[in-house]
Amino acid sequence: MHYYNSKNNFYGGNGIVGAQLPVGTGLAFAQKYNKTKNCAVSMYGDGASNQGQFYEAMNMAALWKLPIIYVCENNLYGMGTSNERSSSNTNYYARGDVIPGFKCEGQNILMVREAIKFAKNHVVENGPILIELSTYRYHGHSMSDPGVTYRSKDEVQGIRKTRDPIEIVRNMLLDQGWAEEKELKDFEKKVRADLDNDVKKILADPFPAPEELYKEIQQSKPYVRGVEYKLSQLDYN
Repeated sequence: MHYYNSKNNFYGGNGIVGAQLPVGTGLAFAQKYNKTKNCAVSMYGDGASNQGQFYEAMNMAALWKLPIIYVCENNLYGMGTSNERSSSNTNYYARGDVIPGFKCEGQNILMVREAIKFAKNHVVENGPILIELSTYRYHGHSMSDPGVTYRSKDEVQGIRKTRDPIEIVRNMLLDQGWAEEKELKDFEKKVRADLDNDVKKILADPFPAPEELYKEIQQSKPYVRGVEYKLSQLDYN
């Protein structure tokens, strides 16, 4: 949830629903301030669209014309319920007020790629845009949400048969002659084998030592602007 790699411009997720919206907006402000001609992408779900941070962040982005793409991954269901029961307006692409938006098939990787390319060119010159990606969640939201009480198995299977993103790509590669059936099957076998090997390595790893709890959670020499610490009075070991 909190993967972070600033060298690759990836600033992670967030445990607070919708908190990545103001974070992404701040990153977009930095892009504009530094005149990089680049943009930020902030991704969130249909459930996060009902958070106050959503409106606060978008208001600032629209006011200052910040280069940010807000991407709503609408998988139709929040935590234990459908979006129709939690959102008065399920046209998420239109919920940015004065920010323009559009809806895109989120299960097709090429459609998503082209949508992002268009959006990037727009936001660098004109300010924020909102994209609603229409997608689907096969399983429950979390371990506490089995995902079967608010929808039928037939619905889930229907999506798997008609809109599965991997099958869409597979059929596209075959129909266009970009790959052969055997080539794709061999690739799938390799992926499955790699995953099985990775799982075996993970299960064989020892449990972390207790001292790992205290590693990399604070600076060895803390600094707070305007405050002087006497390190001899504090124990940071």
